Amino acid sequence: MRWGIVGPGRIAETVMADFPLVEGAEVVAVASRSASRAEDFARRHGIGRAYGSYGQLLDDPEIDVLYIATTSAQHHAIAVAALRAGKSVLVEKPLALTLAGAEEILDAASKAGRFAMEGVWMRFHPAIARLRDLLAQAAIGDVRALHITAGLPLPTDPADRFYNAALGGGVLLDVGVYAVSLAQMILGAPDTVAATGVRSTTGVDEEVGLLLGWTGGRSASFTLSMRHGMPASARVFGSAGWIDVGPPFLRPERLQLHRRGAEPETFHDPIPGQGYVPELTEVTRCVLDGRTESTVVPWTDTLAVLSVLEEATAQLGVRHAEDLHALEA
Repeated sequence: MRWGIVGPGRIAETVMADFPLVEGAEVVAVASRSASRAEDFARRHGIGRAYGSYGQLLDDPEIDVLYIATTSAQHHAIAVAALRAGKSVLVEKPLALTLAGAEEILDAASKAGRFAMEGVWMRFHPAIARLRDLLAQAAIGDVRALHITAGLPLPTDPADRFYNAALGGGVLLDVGVYAVSLAQMILGAPDTVAATGVRSTTGVDEEVGLLLGWTGGRSASFTLSMRHGMPASARVFGSAGWIDVGPPFLRPERLQLHRRGAEPETFHDPIPGQGYVPELTEVTRCVLDGRTESTVVPWTDTLAVLSVLEEATAQLGVRHAEDLHALEA
């Protein structure tokens, strides 16, 4: 399976280290708006072709699937164009900045008969697979609640993507994607969304408290911050116990199961490579099998998560827009 990299930034550097561990996958091209940056990335990683525009990569007939790792605001335009050009896509989270943008990407994938997936690597980690199995076995009884905290103090730099609204900044579209995705995986789409928080001087959501509700009293609560440090931990509560995920919950290698009347059980599930091997393997297999979506991160889940995030950011007075000029040199 011939892969192309769109956006040779920090995350693409990390992901490249895992490609040699993925059976049947080969990175054959990379594209950046800067030809020199693409050429440098290609040289360091042994990639055969380097392009100084995204359009050139889309025109390359010898690429099957693209890994889109640009800033979030560019995801929508590049993914839609790639799908219309006949490429399958793995798009870093979030799939798009808006629900409408995500819907357009998935509509393009459906019409083209090509694979598309949001890169929620967390869902592919062995510990998360074990969590799904434990919950399916009712190891903690009926799941009633989920609580997640995550915080990392970051300098308020308007040029950095975390604090730049035009680039899709804010804590909700960064770590919040993982938190809501975990809740969606466990409890499904919520019935109610309530957000409170603080915006930075640059206009992005900097600190957020989020409460999701479901019929029957089930709930998920999140405390997320770019101002203060907090453990990236998750706890799933059930009628007969609870499970601690991680930390960090978004890249866990440890679960601890607490059942009423029993000693805690600890499970260790190492993550191969840098953490992207299971995700890249899934995409490669899906494309080879001719599938358009993954059962691990199905389109319905991606849209449900973005719907929650869009409602939460709106309640905080934060609005995001796609970069419609992402393909321009």
